[in-house]
Amino acid sequence: MYLPVQMGRALHPEIGYPGDDTGENISEKNASFCELTGLYWAVHNVQAEYIGIVHYRRYFASRKRSRFAPKKERVIRREELEKILAAANVVLPKERHYFIETNYTQYIHAHHKKDLEVTRAIIQRKCPEYLAAYDLYMSKTHGHHFNMFVMKRELLQHYCSWLFDILFELEKELDTSHYSDYDKRVFGFVSERLLDAWLMTNHISFEELDIVYLEHQNWLRKGGTFLRRKFFPRSDG
Repeated sequence: MYLPVQMGRALHPEIGYPGDDTGENISEKNASFCELTGLYWAVHNVQAEYIGIVHYRRYFASRKRSRFAPKKERVIRREELEKILAAANVVLPKERHYFIETNYTQYIHAHHKKDLEVTRAIIQRKCPEYLAAYDLYMSKTHGHHFNMFVMKRELLQHYCSWLFDILFELEKELDTSHYSDYDKRVFGFVSERLLDAWLMTNHISFEELDIVYLEHQNWLRKGGTFLRRKFFPRSDG
């Protein structure tokens, strides 16, 4: 069920996989839209009842395999996922918990505050019915991140139409000329903060799965970075 896709192939040499630069696509935006160029390509060019996105290093985990099994063996397979989707329209990774940070403060300590300010203004102007859910999500200390999900095609089309309408407007209004290469990935970062607002507003139920990290995760380093951003936040907003 997995289709490897080279994201941003319009910008990089081919590496032997199908690319996100065929059909209707935004492959040339990959440096700032990250994996969303692949999502945009999939929703416009892939014909399937369900469409989802995972990452080269991050997959949904099987519920049947022990967490102590080899990592690749823990990646969920088609038969198991089909049974879950028979009872759920959407599959998501389990929520990420910050505990001592809200989704809002975590973002502004790691990125630019104006990213969220401009996004909120766009939502208020273009689709105000989502504003309450957006604000509620920002006040929480947990949420569904990583831009990972599997959805029925019709739901994904609705989500992507809403999502990219906001992001393309944000691209027009946000001045990123002074951003670092990392911060210029803003549209990928912001999109992670929009999914829950869409789910809540549309009252969409879902199933959650654990994540398998195929690469080693240095949790001590990640924790240190999180605390440093919390207590020594960036000063440029």
